[in-house]
Amino acid sequence: MAYNLCSSPSSLYKPLCNTPSSSSRDSKSRNLNNNFYDSSKINTLSSQSRATSLQITNVSLQDEELPRQETSKDSNFKEKTGSSSKSYIWVNPKSSRASILRKSSYDAKYTSLVNAAKYLNSCSPNKDDVFNVLSKFDGKLLEQDAVVILNNMSNPDTALLALKFFQERLKFNREVVVYNVTLKVFRKGRDLDKAEKLFDEMLERGVKPDNFTFSTIISCARLCNLADKAVEWFEKMPSFGLEPDDVTLSTMIDSYGRAGNVEKALSLYDRARTGEWRLDATAFSTLIRIYKVAGNFDGCLNVYEEMKALGVKPNLVIYNILLDAMGRAKRPWQVKKFYQDIIDNGLSPSFVTYAALLHAYGRARYGEDAFKIYREMKEKGLGLNVVLYNSILAMCADLGHVDKAVEIFEDMKSSGIKPDSWTFSSMITIFSCCGKVSEAENTLNEMFEAGFQPNIFILTSLIQCYGKAQRIDDVVNTFNRIFELVITPDDRFCGCLLNVMTQTPNEELSKLVKCAERANPKLGYVVKLLVEEQDSEGNFKNEATDLFDSISTEVKKAYCNCLIDLCIKLNMLERACELLDLGLTLEIYTNIMSRTSTQWSLNLKSLSPGAAMTALHIWMNDLSKVLEAGEQLPPLLGINTGHGKHKYSEKGLANVFESYLKELNSPFHEAPDKVGWFLTTKVAAESWLESRKSTDAAAA
Repeated sequence: MAYNLCSSPSSLYKPLCNTPSSSSRDSKSRNLNNNFYDSSKINTLSSQSRATSLQITNVSLQDEELPRQETSKDSNFKEKTGSSSKSYIWVNPKSSRASILRKSSYDAKYTSLVNAAKYLNSCSPNKDDVFNVLSKFDGKLLEQDAVVILNNMSNPDTALLALKFFQERLKFNREVVVYNVTLKVFRKGRDLDKAEKLFDEMLERGVKPDNFTFSTIISCARLCNLADKAVEWFEKMPSFGLEPDDVTLSTMIDSYGRAGNVEKALSLYDRARTGEWRLDATAFSTLIRIYKVAGNFDGCLNVYEEMKALGVKPNLVIYNILLDAMGRAKRPWQVKKFYQDIIDNGLSPSFVTYAALLHAYGRARYGEDAFKIYREMKEKGLGLNVVLYNSILAMCADLGHVDKAVEIFEDMKSSGIKPDSWTFSSMITIFSCCGKVSEAENTLNEMFEAGFQPNIFILTSLIQCYGKAQRIDDVVNTFNRIFELVITPDDRFCGCLLNVMTQTPNEELSKLVKCAERANPKLGYVVKLLVEEQDSEGNFKNEATDLFDSISTEVKKAYCNCLIDLCIKLNMLERACELLDLGLTLEIYTNIMSRTSTQWSLNLKSLSPGAAMTALHIWMNDLSKVLEAGEQLPPLLGINTGHGKHKYSEKGLANVFESYLKELNSPFHEAPDKVGWFLTTKVAAESWLESRKSTDAAAA
C-alpha cells in the first residue's frame, strides 16, 4: 500500500475555501464560523491503485470534536483543495522505511496532541502540572497544534493554563482562533463568567473578536439558560463592526423569545421567512411557546405547519409544547392527534408528555382518556406529582367519578405524595356533591391533621353537603366558620347558600335568610321578600334587578335559577314568572323560545327544574293567546330539555320534565329519534290547550 506524505509543514496552516457548489450565503457563514485552519490534504488514491491517505484533520470550531480523516477522489482533489501534487511524495508501501515515514507523519503527531488534551482534562489545574505536560513536545509545537489541543479540551481551568503556555512560547498569526477554541471549552463547561473574562483579556491584548467569538459566547449563554445575556452579547456585535450571519440570527429567535422580547423574536422570524434562513427546531419551539403564552393557539398551529413545510422535523420538545397549548385551548381532539404523531414518529413520550396529556384531558373533562394516561404512567413507573394528582382529582369532582377519585386519592397517599389543600378541596367537593357527610367530615379532619385550614372552596362544598342532608344547623355553623377564619364570602359561596335554601324545609328557611343577609345584604333582602312575602310596595323586581347588577356575569343564571326554584317551592308562580321575564330582559336567558315556519320550540337545556316549569307555563299561555287571536300553530311543536343528566344524580332535566308533562296530561311525548326532545302535533296541542282552558274556566 502506498502513502503520500506532506513534504512541507508550512502547507499545514492555510485558510480553508468552500467548494464551488456552496451557496454564497453558506459560504459566508462557514468562512466566518466553521473552518479556520486547513490541513495539508493527503491525496487518497483511487481504489484501483489501492492507496491510502494520511492527512491532517482540519480544525472545525463549530463541532465539538475534530474529525480524524477526510477522503476525496484524486480526480477532483486538486479542484477542491487547490493543492499541487508537488507537495506530496509517493512512498512505496513495500519499502523498509514505510513504517518509519508513517510514524513521522502529522497523523501520528495529531494522536499525541489529542492524548495530551485528554490528560490535561483530568490533571490538577495548576501551572506546573499543565506546563510539564506541554513541555514534553520539546518546543516543536506549532500554532495549529495549540488549536488541536485546546479544541479537544473540556476542563476550563486547565484550558486557561494551556492557553498561557502557548501565548508564552508561540507567535500567533491568527490569535483570535486560539481564543475561540478556548471559548469553546468554556461553552462545554457552561461557564459564562470565565468566557466573559477571557473576552476582556482578548481586547486587552489587542485581539479583535470575530463572528465565531460572539456566536460561541452567545451559545454558551443559551446553554446556561441566560437568555438576557445572549441578547446582550448579540447586540454588542455591531459595535465591533460585525454582521451576524444567518445561523446566529436564527438562534437569536430563541434567545429573544426566552428573554421576553416577543416583538424582536417575531421580527427575526419574519426576516427568516423572507431571507430563507435555516431555522432549527429550537427556534420553532420558542415561536410556538410565544404564541402559547399569548393565548394565540391558532398561531401555534400555523408555526407548526410552516416548520413541516420547511422540512424541519418536530422533536419531542415541540410536541410537548403543542400538547400543552392545545390542552389550554381545550382542544382534546388535537391533543390526541399530536400524541399519535409522537408515537408514529418513533419518539418516546416523556414525563412532560404525559403531564401535558393529563392536564389537557383533565381540562376538557375527557375522563376515560385521562384515566388511560394515568394507568400508562403508573405502568411505566412515572410517578405523578401533587399537581398532576390534583388535576385528575379536580376532573373527577367535575364529572362525578366518586369511586375513581377515592381510588386515586388512596394511591396518591400510598405513593408517598402528600396531599395539599387543593387535594383535600377536591375530595371534600366530591363527597359533598353526593351527600356523603361522614366521608366529607373525615376528609376535613384529615386535612386539619395535615396542617391545613379550610378555604372558601371547602366551606362552600361543606354547606352544599349539609344542605343535601338537610342538616341546617350544620349549614349555619359552617357559615359562621367563614367569618371566624376572616374569609370574605364570594358570589359562588352565596349562590351555594341560595341553592341550599331551595332544598330546605320551609320552617327552617328563616335561619338561612339571616345568613344570606349577612353574606350579601342585597341577596338577603330579595330572599326575605320572597320568604316573608313582604313586597307590599311592589319593589321586588327593582330589588332583584339591583342584585343581578351587583354580581358577576358567570353566576347570574345560577342565581336566577335558584330564585325561581325557591318561588316554585313556596308556590309563588307569579313571582317565578316575574323573575323569568326579568332574566330574559337582562339577557341572562337567551333563545329560550324559537319559531320557524314548520316548528315552534321551547329550549330548556340551561334551566333548573323550577325555571323550566315556569318557562313551560309562560309558553303555554303564549300558545293559548295565539289561538285566541285566531292565528295558526305550526305543524310541529317541541320542547328540548337536553339529554344530559346531573353528574351526581341519575336524573336529568328530561326525566324530571317527563314526569311533569304527564301530570299536566300534555300531548308531548319523547321523540324516539331525538334524545331530549318532546314533540307533539298542531292538532294535539290545540285540543290540549282548549281542554285546559275549559278546566280553568270551570275551576274559576
